[in-house]
Amino acid sequence: MTRAVDSTRFILIQTSHPGNVGAAARAMKVMGFSELVLVQPRFADVLCQEETVAMASGAADILARARIVDTLAEALDGVSFACATAMTPRDFGPPTREPRSLFTELAAGSHKLGLVFGSERYGMSNEDVYRCHAVLSIPTHPDYGSLNLAQAVQLLAYDLRQALGGFAVEPRTSDPQLADGQAVQGLLDHLQQGLEAIGYLDPAAPKKLMPRLNQLFNRAELTAEEVHILRGVARSMLKAGKAGSGKG
Repeated sequence: MTRAVDSTRFILIQTSHPGNVGAAARAMKVMGFSELVLVQPRFADVLCQEETVAMASGAADILARARIVDTLAEALDGVSFACATAMTPRDFGPPTREPRSLFTELAAGSHKLGLVFGSERYGMSNEDVYRCHAVLSIPTHPDYGSLNLAQAVQLLAYDLRQALGGFAVEPRTSDPQLADGQAVQGLLDHLQQGLEAIGYLDPAAPKKLMPRLNQLFNRAELTAEEVHILRGVARSMLKAGKAGSGKG
């Protein structure tokens, strides 16, 4: 299931570091989201600061469309379901949910979703959390659950995109050409000559070395290019053997 890219709004409250704004924009873009709203960022010109643009790394269009507002209420205008991101459990307030399960439920509806992130130092205030319908808790190691702001944006953007249907992984345009039996036999003959030349294989007592190599190559399903590489190894062994014996 897919929805329009602007069905989700990413809201950053009182962001301190310009780099986090740029990195958040990049995280949004790679997951196909585009609506970013900042609430009282530390720097009024944060959207055009050098560090912000550098960290956006190709997501300058997200920054160009981003809005700056004075209050969370303004940022939530038009949002029908708001999700807070907060680590500290509240005795009172919206229910705490794991992102993937909640996003799966929301993907079946037609909500305008708002994902709300607090400041790097203080997170979200209780008053801001109370404005939201749910609190998202990203499952982390119990001994250390602190995430960078942009990392949290990336994780939630990914989970939400997956709930919305995800993006297809492009298959390889063509499979490598597998070597046929004749090519493998030619390789084995060449390798046998090389192994004999360097003294690794005694032609009087070959045991089962070559049949074992044959089975190995069959399991490996060598490509034509790999056969070419291994024949180069065989040529080098022949040269080394001749040099060692003083021939040639």
